[in-house]
Amino acid sequence: MKAILITGCSSGFGFDAAKYLASAGHHVYATMRNTEGKNASSAQALHDYAQDNDVKIDVLELDVTSDDSVAEAFTHVSSLDVVINNAGLGYGGPIEAFSSQAVLAQLDLNIVGTMRVAKAALPLMRAQQSGLIIQVSSTAGRGAFPGFGVYHASKWGLEGFSEAMRYELAPLGIDVAIVESGPFSTSFFANVVKPSDEEIASAYEHITQFMDGFAEQVTTLFEDENAPTDPMIVVKTFEHLINQPVGSRPLRTIAGLDFGLQKVNDAVEPIRKDVMQQMGIGEWDGPAP
Repeated sequence: MKAILITGCSSGFGFDAAKYLASAGHHVYATMRNTEGKNASSAQALHDYAQDNDVKIDVLELDVTSDDSVAEAFTHVSSLDVVINNAGLGYGGPIEAFSSQAVLAQLDLNIVGTMRVAKAALPLMRAQQSGLIIQVSSTAGRGAFPGFGVYHASKWGLEGFSEAMRYELAPLGIDVAIVESGPFSTSFFANVVKPSDEEIASAYEHITQFMDGFAEQVTTLFEDENAPTDPMIVVKTFEHLINQPVGSRPLRTIAGLDFGLQKVNDAVEPIRKDVMQQMGIGEWDGPAP
């Protein structure tokens, strides 16, 4: 049994992962914002699931955008083997139509939020000289599409942040793995944050048309039972990484539709490893077995 903390458990991958991993015998800390407000029903559903199925799920209030909230949540965590940094949200629309504050909010949630959680988890992991941090990125972290520039900035940033963290933590026995999810039948598209400047956004009709067409294409795929859009694909990717032996986990794993971006990962991977060798840190690509 492993102690696993998951952020963003009010819905989507986080909610499903909390139940699935607890049912697999793990002790899950299922964290989310607003456990007594907006997300009270999700928190209660996880409580009920744990009681009805005799599994271990502790639901904790945790807002990844708040230092104090993260610190308070970790006062309830005594041991920790795995962190799944899953909490996140997407901003969608023409870049010009977003305020600087909105861009900062997107980066704070999708990048800095994972740092807050990692900083809280790492003292425990360093003390035991082991651990795994799974960073939930996206295929949007490996390619770019019009209308998602602000979101891309957060996910591309998360990719670099996570890769550097992998190198820093490997000599301490701690692993970092990135899961790049494609589009899935979760609430992501329904929750996309649009720009506040509607006048500027209206000048980008071609972007609106592209985004509407993309959303329609993806929604159609969600209705295709043969398309890899079941959120459990991502949940089982988490499980696979958790169960892989130390020293064998890849840096990046794409889960679901990849829009051809697996070719990017395949092409870059040998170059990445060669650069590490040239810098004399080839052995820092994950902890030693």
